[in-house]
Amino acid sequence: MSDASHEGETGLPVLSPPRNCWRIERTDRAALIVDAADYFRLARAAMLRARSQILLIGWDFDTRLQLVDKDEGVGAPIHLGPLLSWLASKRPYLSIHILAWDGKMYSFLGRGTTLLRLAEWKLLKRNIHFKLDGKHPLEGCHHHKILVIDDRFACAGGIDMTGSRWDTRAHRDDEPGRKRPTTGRHYGPWHDATMAVDGDAAKALGELGRRRWQLAAGQRLSAPDAQTHPWPDDLEAQFRDVHIGIARTCGETDEVEEVREIEALFIDMIHAARRFVYIESQYFASRAVTEAIAARLAEPEPPEFVVINPCSADGWLEEAVMGAARADLLKAVREADHEGRFRIYTPVTEGRRDIYVHAKIMVVDDRLIRVGSANLNNRSMGLDSECDLVIGDAPAEAIAAVRRDLIAEHLGVTADELMRAEAQTGSIIAAIERLRGEGRSLVPFDPSDYSEASKALARSEVADPESASEPIEPLAQRKLLRGLRNAARRGARRRRRHA
Repeated sequence: MSDASHEGETGLPVLSPPRNCWRIERTDRAALIVDAADYFRLARAAMLRARSQILLIGWDFDTRLQLVDKDEGVGAPIHLGPLLSWLASKRPYLSIHILAWDGKMYSFLGRGTTLLRLAEWKLLKRNIHFKLDGKHPLEGCHHHKILVIDDRFACAGGIDMTGSRWDTRAHRDDEPGRKRPTTGRHYGPWHDATMAVDGDAAKALGELGRRRWQLAAGQRLSAPDAQTHPWPDDLEAQFRDVHIGIARTCGETDEVEEVREIEALFIDMIHAARRFVYIESQYFASRAVTEAIAARLAEPEPPEFVVINPCSADGWLEEAVMGAARADLLKAVREADHEGRFRIYTPVTEGRRDIYVHAKIMVVDDRLIRVGSANLNNRSMGLDSECDLVIGDAPAEAIAAVRRDLIAEHLGVTADELMRAEAQTGSIIAAIERLRGEGRSLVPFDPSDYSEASKALARSEVADPESASEPIEPLAQRKLLRGLRNAARRGARRRRRHA
């Protein structure tokens, strides 16, 4: 394909609103923030500069969350709930709006001071507003992870302001800071990411957040009018003066129409790839995305696909559903992979402990980089509320630096070592294979042998439906296999013509 064939209607690669994104907006600065230790610290620094409006929109929320180890002379609290109370008292004209999924309400009962903090806000803090978002399909959930400050700084990605998310990029085996609020129980290594933006992109995310608040709370919020500069001093911009595509998923209800921009963007980015697609995701269970990957792998000269997944899902039910779906889909994808261009790895610590991957990142040919809340599962494509950001006009070397930084971290090597290995082998897969070793590294994933009951549950889409209107029947596997068979036939015909 020529370069022109990948250009969207905007002239930017792939991006084509309203089909595969909601808006395209300019940002002066953008930065990928990797792991919650840095995100929580930077979010606190930005919130301390807020003057008009803070929007906190997430799947989960915990007021007990510790954002930093200690206060650096500011005199502000280091925990999320007390910090917001402090800000509300110090700045009476600052409005703080917090929106969380209503399905998490039950968990607040076991969160110590959280309910007391929410009661304090309701009774005593007129400028802090907390709502539970129930405006989604019955089977769906509110899954955004967005922070917007004064419409001048925003983050969107995979990190919620809640417990059991904090970790550093070192992902140490014996990390003392990885402990749950109140109980102090330790949890395992956790890899995550979000994207920070400013300019018109931050303003657009503020508009998106206020729309969601109006839908959930029935209250229209005014846009802030503050001449602030919330971008943290120690957050280095990796991208400057670029355009951000904002893509959404929204499940259909009586009040809103279904939005599937994220699904269309995933498929378009896969179709646009010439050399490689690099993916980090919590799951590998989307029928539509898997069909798109299999179709590319069936071509005579397919691009490489590298997927970074956790070894197992977080929780036995998720593993029974998502793990079984991943095993089925991987079998089908590998049957289409006639050139050996597909790899799926799981990251491990220095002590070979599994690192849980919660990040949602996609890089195509070092021309496109995407970060968001959407997983590679069915519900993220047409049921849950999701928000992804994609940069389509950054210099290739800037995107390559971010991608290599991620892969090098997983491998326990330097980005320069990875760059040399890629240059010598001409392949990301070959470079990874050359650099994999003992200790901190990437491990090829081999799915478990799941029970027939787990496979049947995964194929039924009961726990992972594609839309609010999807009938609860075993359709997913039939759809997938039919699509893969057709892709395999087309690929075989193309390879015969090229032989």
